[in-house]
Amino acid sequence: MKSFKSLMGSQTLLPIIQADSAEQGVKIATAMADAGLTLIEVVLRTEASLEALTAIKKALPNLIVGAGTITNETILQQAVDAGADFIITPAVSERLLGYLADCGLPVLPGVSNTGEILMAREFGYQELKLFPASLSGGAPFIAALSSIFQDIKFCPTGGVTLENKADYLSLSNCFAVGGTWVAKKEWVEKGDWNAITQACIEANK
Repeated sequence: MKSFKSLMGSQTLLPIIQADSAEQGVKIATAMADAGLTLIEVVLRTEASLEALTAIKKALPNLIVGAGTITNETILQQAVDAGADFIITPAVSERLLGYLADCGLPVLPGVSNTGEILMAREFGYQELKLFPASLSGGAPFIAALSSIFQDIKFCPTGGVTLENKADYLSLSNCFAVGGTWVAKKEWVEKGDWNAITQACIEANK
């Protein structure tokens, strides 16, 4: 199984797409691809999310497209059927981790405390999403974990911004940061796709 970090390559930004339609999803993804990004996450928070994921895969076949907000077996199967290249969860449970182990795709499980980190590690995961990062201790929390969980690397999301991303990326146990700030709702509503491209270029420096 390919590691999540290897999927990202040199990309340190995990850009998150929340689309209200398949067409909108494709336009956001195209703007991100125009910034040189090769991997994106589509969060399954709207009725059109799965359709958007499939449409992005079809329109941009070279883009690595994953599904986020996976919380149970049903949503996981829907994401796999839609063509997701990887899976991201906002949280973990023993039951969910069991389903994830059988899905056959790279997974980035979401954790928010040391107990969840330990549980995810017991299922073999060494790359985890810290969510919501800003409310779970932020960069100081990730830094403090480096001596306890020496084999674990993190991708924080939730409250990560252009202004504080360097605080996270300067840490040896943080391999990327994720966020929606690179595709602000107002830009999407206005159709300002260039603003998304420029934000992604700036965020992935």
